[in-house]
Amino acid sequence: MNNLENPRENFRNLGVKTLSKGEKKEKIDIKALVSIIPPASSLAREKHRRERRIRVRGVENVKRGFAKINPKLAKTLGIKDKLVVVIARKKKLQLTAILDENISENEVWCNYEQLREEGIADNSIATIRAT
Repeated sequence: MNNLENPRENFRNLGVKTLSKGEKKEKIDIKALVSIIPPASSLAREKHRRERRIRVRGVENVKRGFAKINPKLAKTLGIKDKLVVVIARKKKLQLTAILDENISENEVWCNYEQLREEGIADNSIATIRAT
């Protein structure tokens, strides 16, 4: 007998079980499989904002190489000890962060002389991010 004439016999030889009339196919519970996958909304909450555009103020009482930043803003941006101030994608400063509650969340205070030497005007808008 040719292999094409009896397809049931071919499946048995391959190890595939065919169902007879009395047997029922076992159903897979889809809900159990889907419960393993987290919803998309939970993944979106874990994402932290990496950078933010805020005002850079020049202040005399901040030491060179340091920047005062609000703790809430630092937590939002993931800043622990170092931050980068970028102005117009051209001027870039890497500074050590000092957390201070007295600073507004919309500002970062830096040394006035250092900003002037770098060519950055007081009250400029800059991109702040963690290093």
